[in-house]
Amino acid sequence: MNELDQFMKHEIKEKYYIRFVDDFVVMNTDRRKLESMLLQIKTFLNTELRLDLHPDKVFIKTFASGVDFLGWINFSDHRVLRTTTKRRMLKALRGSPSFATVTSYKGMLRHGNTHKLQKEIEDMLN
Repeated sequence: MNELDQFMKHEIKEKYYIRFVDDFVVMNTDRRKLESMLLQIKTFLNTELRLDLHPDKVFIKTFASGVDFLGWINFSDHRVLRTTTKRRMLKALRGSPSFATVTSYKGMLRHGNTHKLQKEIEDMLN
């Protein structure tokens, strides 16, 4: 995927491009520019890397509706945990989870607006 990073940096020249493993986000205020970039990205991935974008996972949305990325819904001024991520986490923490599992989730929750959820987990574990 380094090839995609280089393409985005040198060809597309988009300032707001973020990638983690095989997930990526491109942010721009111009919808038409995003649509044009999308065509260029699809072509590049197909011809150069023989990859396709998942048709159900490509979105052009407004910033106000949040950017869904890596288990979080990211807004301009805060971040909330995606509902499915929260459900999966609570399911994993029921019963007697390992110390490593609890520690991992607590660490993850520090990266967003999760004060109520952290309290709920503390109460559940005690």
